[in-house]
Amino acid sequence: MGYHIDEVEWSIDKELLQQIRERVFVCELHIPKHIEFDHLDKTAHHVLVTDECKCPVATGRLCSDGLIGRIAVLPEHRNRSVYKSLLTYLVNMAEKQGCDCVSINCILNEVDRFKRNGFSADGLVFMEAGIPRQRMLCPIKQFDTRPFTLVH
Repeated sequence: MGYHIDEVEWSIDKELLQQIRERVFVCELHIPKHIEFDHLDKTAHHVLVTDECKCPVATGRLCSDGLIGRIAVLPEHRNRSVYKSLLTYLVNMAEKQGCDCVSINCILNEVDRFKRNGFSADGLVFMEAGIPRQRMLCPIKQFDTRPFTLVH
């Protein structure tokens, strides 16, 4: 199956982005809506992944400081191709915006996966929405997507 990824505007595509994120974060992971949708949504750069039928299947965002987040992929599309494409697109966006480094706050069982792709742990484990997370940093020049896969 082929996928297409585009940068979209929160003000225009808010409903599509919210539908995907609600299904993944609010329904599956039980993250409260008031935590999932924050003030950064209005200023972040958002991407939307669609399938061959042009149906929305995934989203993610990039904040101005290089923080990648809110990566949500619908269950039936959780595969290496979607995740690799989405993350690579966001890293490329960060590089075009002049960022030298990207970061992500990942769940603990994904730390090793990010380490294999050029990221390193930054700081202590912290709690976000009741989920332990680790902030990971990666100089853009060290970013490598080859081993990325989704876990769910």
